[in-house]
Amino acid sequence: MPRHPRRTARVLAASLGLLMIGSTLVGCAEGSGPERVNFHLSKSEAIPFFNEVISEYNASQDDVEVVLDSSSNLQAGFLRGNPPDLGLLNYNMEMARFMERGALSDLSDMPEADRILPEVQELVDQYANYPGRTSVLPYSVMAASVIYNKKIFEEQGLEVPQTYDELIAVCDQLTEAGITPFYGTFKDPWTVAQGWFDYTVGGQVDVAGFYDEMNDLGTEVGPDSPVSFEKTLAEPVETMQVLIDSYTNPDAASKGYGDGNLAFAKGEAAMYLQGPWALGEIAKTDPDLDLGTFPLPMTDDPNDLKVRVNIDLAAWIPEASESKEGAREFLSYLFDQDLMDEYNASQLGYGTTVDAAPVTDPRILGMKEFYDNAEFYQGASKAIPLTIPTENYTQGIALGGGVESALRRLDGDWARLALRQ
Repeated sequence: MPRHPRRTARVLAASLGLLMIGSTLVGCAEGSGPERVNFHLSKSEAIPFFNEVISEYNASQDDVEVVLDSSSNLQAGFLRGNPPDLGLLNYNMEMARFMERGALSDLSDMPEADRILPEVQELVDQYANYPGRTSVLPYSVMAASVIYNKKIFEEQGLEVPQTYDELIAVCDQLTEAGITPFYGTFKDPWTVAQGWFDYTVGGQVDVAGFYDEMNDLGTEVGPDSPVSFEKTLAEPVETMQVLIDSYTNPDAASKGYGDGNLAFAKGEAAMYLQGPWALGEIAKTDPDLDLGTFPLPMTDDPNDLKVRVNIDLAAWIPEASESKEGAREFLSYLFDQDLMDEYNASQLGYGTTVDAAPVTDPRILGMKEFYDNAEFYQGASKAIPLTIPTENYTQGIALGGGVESALRRLDGDWARLALRQ
């Protein structure tokens, strides 16, 4: 019996379609062999899924041979003029550098581009764009917020908080009951930046608008600029520090991501600031643990609630590819809606297309309303170039460092980087 019956039907349909259009592919003349497409995928958790997809696709037709590349240096490939023919990977500030320089081809004429939700495509443009092109097509979005233990909430008679005051009341009641409100893992800097910093900033600040202004200011960012890290983000980051100091496990400084997943699975805290990637790890310890999600409230208005999102996977084809036609054919195959839905269900992701299946996993249903209504933001830490050690700065704050001094350093780093660029 096939491992994926639905996908088998898709393969048969794709085979018939490819037989009809195969003559249009470059390099597919009789005797020349299939067109080779180097497919770059860097998300390790997704490799088994797409390995199977590639095998089925290659077996379904003779015109294109897709070869998986999960280890080569992407930047080096672009610099040498030998990038992969097709990429499907996390889209972030670093990847946006290739787009704004025109290194990625225009995909706007593909039917798949018309299926992308406008509010999701806009997430790409928040980082960078190239005039007149749609160069990146989002494939999957991860939504992240507070993970909470439903059993603990039920036993304590707690409702999901929708305002900051309600959040504090929940934390105080948990503390009085001898339960740690939040499990912190500050040994790993990225967990502070991705969770605590991004959630508190995103809950109070228009992240996209803030970075629009910061990019416009460039070298002028500083103590006297109308916006800056120190001036604009001080209030939410100070709130972050209050929550950390008052409501996390006392040994959070020595605990890492793996420790947090294990402890949370054992019921050692009621809430955890992590993304859906942690849910699978938690389930390894207790697959029956009843978990849910909700956006971290940072104001006293429930209408301000939003969830953090990131483009988990996005597809692009470089201008320098010598196998664009084959890459476009495989891209179309990847964007088959059943296949996209299957991937997102397996990874607890949200769909990016107008015809995507709704999420059904109860662990992430708490974010569905917000995602469907585009009440989301991209993490503030991810809009800062990697040459600035943002994660280390946020970790320093979590460990008791000064908020103002850390944000002031961020301002200085931002202005200096703008000058170099």
